[in-house]
Order: sequence, then C-alpha cells, then structure tokens
Amino acid sequence: MRQRRREAKSLKRKVAHRPELRTIVVFCEGKNSEPDYVNGLKRLPEVADNTALNIEIHPKQGVPLTLVEMAADRLANPEVDECWCIFDVEWPKNHPNLSDARQLAQAKGIGLVVSNPCFELWLILHHREQTRHLSTAEAESMSRKLDGRAGKSIDAAVYMPLRKQAASRSERLEQRHVRNGTAFPDDNPSSGMHRLLRALERR
Repeated sequence: MRQRRREAKSLKRKVAHRPELRTIVVFCEGKNSEPDYVNGLKRLPEVADNTALNIEIHPKQGVPLTLVEMAADRLANPEVDECWCIFDVEWPKNHPNLSDARQLAQAKGIGLVVSNPCFELWLILHHREQTRHLSTAEAESMSRKLDGRAGKSIDAAVYMPLRKQAASRSERLEQRHVRNGTAFPDDNPSSGMHRLLRALERR
C-alpha cells in the first residue's frame, strides 16, 4: 500500500498583525510632576500595548484656557484620537478663565483632568485619604513630606503601584462633593486623574 504523501508546509512566515495603537496627546500645565507621572503611565504595559501616548508641555506654563486651545488645534489632526488637558485650579487665587476652559473642552470633546487645589492633591491620594480643604502651598508641602522628595519632580515608579487606591479615593471625593452640592471650582479637594487612568487602561 502506497504511503500518502504529506502536503508540503508553506515556508512563508505568518505576519502578526499588531492592532493599531490609539494616539492620545496629553497637555500639561506644569513641567515637572505632571509629565513625570504621565511618563510613568506611558511605561505601563497595559498602556504601552494599546496607546501611543504623547505629552506636550506649554513652553511658558500656559493657563488652562491656553492649554485647551492648543488641544483643540491638535485634535483637528485626523491621526489623533483623543486629547486631554491636565491643569490646576490653584488656591487661594484661582487660575483665570477656568469656566471658559471647561466650556471649550466640552464643546471640542477634549478630556479634562482638573486638580483642586493642585496636582499634588492627586499625589497625596496615593498615600492617604484627604477630605480637608487645602491651599496649594499646603498640598505641595504635604505631598513632599509623604514621598520625601526635595523638589517638584517625582519618581513615578513609586506611584504606579498605588494608582488604583488613589483613583478610588478620588472617586469617593467626587461623590462626596455631589452629595454636598459643592460644584467646580469650589470642589476642594478633588482631582479628575481617575478619568484619565480609566481612558488609558481600558482594553
């Protein structure tokens, strides 16, 4: 009985099709802690595998409205899927044109990450609950004491493992403001960073 001839295997290598990455551009008001933190997110495998994350810092530390205008221009590029702006309210002297920045962002479909009084509140939430009203100076001082840093730059690797705890605390603060009827910009303390985390880490 004749042996059945085996079919010759194709020598062509199968090409793996990597899914197209989402392109997200994050605009930062500050040039230290915010970009340091976002770069930490950028290095997470669950972000790097799905997203091309770019960071832009206003050269003159522009005010919130300027950042949103920059983001609106960038979002007109068809290669960009999402734009987000990270900025502070600042306390006791609020940034100018905060309401205009929020309205423009909503009209243009730009994501906002607003921290009140400042981004350091978000850093504090990685370590502990914070429900008491804070000035910018108080938040900065408390944040430095909690992680031991001397200046504004942070080691993002310290924060990445704690980000989900910070997000939970931030969401609880948000719910508390809703219950109490405290609306922006009087929602001190608060941070919208948990929204950016959800957007970046979604599958």
